[in-house]
Amino acid sequence: MKLATYKDGSRDGQLVVVSRDLTTAHYAVGIATRLQQVLDDWNFLSPQLQDLYVTLNQGRARHAFPFEPALCMAPLPRPVQAYDAWASAAHLERLGWPVPAKADGPLVRPWGGEVLGPSDPPPGELVRDGLDLGAALAVATGDVPAACSPAQALEGVRLLMPACTWTLPQRLEEERALGLGPLHGRPATSYGPVAVTPDELGEAWRRGRVHLGLKVQAQGRRLGRGDAGAAMAWHVGRWLAQAARTRALPAGTVVHSGPLSPVEPSGGVACLAERRAQETREHGEPRSPWLLAGDRVHIELLADDGSPPMGAIDCEVPAQG
Repeated sequence: MKLATYKDGSRDGQLVVVSRDLTTAHYAVGIATRLQQVLDDWNFLSPQLQDLYVTLNQGRARHAFPFEPALCMAPLPRPVQAYDAWASAAHLERLGWPVPAKADGPLVRPWGGEVLGPSDPPPGELVRDGLDLGAALAVATGDVPAACSPAQALEGVRLLMPACTWTLPQRLEEERALGLGPLHGRPATSYGPVAVTPDELGEAWRRGRVHLGLKVQAQGRRLGRGDAGAAMAWHVGRWLAQAARTRALPAGTVVHSGPLSPVEPSGGVACLAERRAQETREHGEPRSPWLLAGDRVHIELLADDGSPPMGAIDCEVPAQG
């Protein structure tokens, strides 16, 4: 099943069901108006949405209309809680932050910031010395009990979607120097237009990992491409169990993977900070610029046939206000 949230002038938008090929959609009115309602009452509402999804794919939905990603908010515009899980060991190593030998799971930390749709511009009014992106996967959960095992946590996965975490590098470094967690250095996250249930991915969803190709483009060039699942040192169940170690995660929690760096160096990078760190090691100083006004960012997860089952994040960095 594939779900999206259309802009309607409200904070939570309007829930729509999207066809498998992302060409048509149907409002979910009569079943639910918001995605949070569905996550709160998943066992009752999701079968009804699944029936509508089947009808839509068969071409028998009476009020279907063309699907337009540009009209989408984030699938879940107001998460109940949000966390970052640094799931990619390659990302940490390229930044010079090796994973501790005793680590039994990813570093997880709370996150809060503006939630953006796939075409919404990142916070250009904050950009002074540049902006960075972080190509990631996000998971929306049902209720996940406290102190659960990774296998139990995996049962709480409801929806998967691409994400892009926006970073203000200079502010982030200032906060790290003070021993603080990211706050002003991480102002927003963008999400792809469509959230999908894991079963929709078939064999690409296995052992808690999404084995889809991750394609990252920015500044008019390809930054990286590789298997998103192979980039994860820890599977989704480990992220959620780590976040739920001392607290339950309520339905509507979103957990991000952190930048998913391709395992092979030839695969490129998932964020500009990695490239600049490599250039500093090789040349003594970074040579690649941060994102600036006018730069376009395109992120998508690709199936074997080259199609993006969750749509794409595609937006432009605006000029400063």
